[in-house]
Amino acid sequence: MASKMLMGDMPELMENILKHLNNEIYSLYSCVLVNRHWCKMSIPILWQDPFSIIRKSSFIPIYFSSLGEDEKLVIKECLKEFGINMEFSKPLFDYARFLKILNIYLLEQKVKGWFEWMRLKLDNPFLLHYDLRTTPLITLTVKLFLESGAILHEFGLYNSEFLKFELEIFRSLEQNEKFFSRLQYLSLNIISNFSIENIAKLLIVLAKNTTKINTLRLVFHSDESKLIHTLSPALIRFIKSQEQLRKFIFDGDDGPTEFYGIISALESQKNSLQEVTLEDCVFSEEFEILNNCKNLETLRILDCDTELLKILDYNISTLEISHYDVLIIIQILEKTGILLQRLKIKTAIVIWEESLLLKALKSFCPNIIYLYIKDIGLSTQLLELIGNLQKLQFFSLGYAYYTSKEERKIQVMQFAKILPSTLQYLDIALGIPGTLLDSFIDILLDHCNAPLKKLLISSVSLNNEKNSKSLIRYCTRIRTLNCVGIVRYYELDYDIRNELKNMLHWYHIDILLLIVKCN
Repeated sequence: MASKMLMGDMPELMENILKHLNNEIYSLYSCVLVNRHWCKMSIPILWQDPFSIIRKSSFIPIYFSSLGEDEKLVIKECLKEFGINMEFSKPLFDYARFLKILNIYLLEQKVKGWFEWMRLKLDNPFLLHYDLRTTPLITLTVKLFLESGAILHEFGLYNSEFLKFELEIFRSLEQNEKFFSRLQYLSLNIISNFSIENIAKLLIVLAKNTTKINTLRLVFHSDESKLIHTLSPALIRFIKSQEQLRKFIFDGDDGPTEFYGIISALESQKNSLQEVTLEDCVFSEEFEILNNCKNLETLRILDCDTELLKILDYNISTLEISHYDVLIIIQILEKTGILLQRLKIKTAIVIWEESLLLKALKSFCPNIIYLYIKDIGLSTQLLELIGNLQKLQFFSLGYAYYTSKEERKIQVMQFAKILPSTLQYLDIALGIPGTLLDSFIDILLDHCNAPLKKLLISSVSLNNEKNSKSLIRYCTRIRTLNCVGIVRYYELDYDIRNELKNMLHWYHIDILLLIVKCN
């Protein structure tokens, strides 16, 4: 029967289904145990991104087992120096060949985690700690990936203590051109103690072997302009070698003042570039080149120089901005106008500036469908703005002003009633838990008629029977909700947690457990 099911298109269909479980580790493990065919389809998915996902480090020796005999001997000698004796069994699959996503920093963290786990397992307090003598554990693993036939889709290099891109690694890079041939995402976090010449060599190899990068992320952890100047020829060559760069991220960290043509090189990508993120950058005429990118849709400007903000045209639909000067933000909103659909503002707003900001949003940006705003009060102006945004679908609010209890109650009721019928996603977990909206969640939910599909809320809001029952009443009254995200879910009272879980499951509503929520 099983053989008949696997005839025709069934294997291909099953493979496509299993690919959608790439982040469901336990589900994939279960699939591995079904039969030989499912195992062969599930294993490559499980091993394409082993370092990014939440997973114990115990799988690391499986890679060591795939090394050649000479490399295994090096690993054994390295571990023996730390009092760890290990024998390697023959692996069932060529696991290294399945790798598609590699971040050197995360690889190091997994190897380090496994090493420390071995120390604890052996329960020997005299065993030495992980240090630079364990470099072969990293370099030989990277070499294994290069020589296994793996073809990467994503690659990240960040603050590597142990991997200095030794000569042996470069030989493997040059001999295995397919390793980067399908690379789509590249992240380089460059610090001053890197071997800059080797990073330049890496960029030359990349420019030669891949032209399909769609996302490039550059982070310079140094304020030395010499660092950027040294790498600029290789970076310019690499950027110009790409055929369809769509997303560019530049984090200046300490704010470089010179870019030596790196930003200007984006001229070669003006027809494909769709999204740009600039963080900790100061003014440079090079950034004016972004005004030539006619397909640019998304712009994120985080903690950048005021002069830089002024030179951009902002013919975009998505804007994220973090800046201390609200008046500058207002000028940008006026430039973007009716084109703006998605807006995220991170700034410290004082009361008089809040009024100006809300007035600008109402006047210039009526087509917003996504709005994220923090540190703001439920003022009459905010309510007018929400009522004016007739296309609003996603709203994240961080309410931060203390008013009298009675006044807050009235504000929350008005806020609930004004939420538009287009709204599908409401996040009210941005504020400080236990203070502002939390006391009136029952008022909010009992008066809300918006057909929400997703609601994000803090555990403090639900940690009493009155508020938790109001959520159930909302689910009964408005039958559109399919997901509730609860920040610090496990801080809920045990009985309330169980009652919520049972009731939400009854309505087929998923619970998203947000232990820590970062914004």
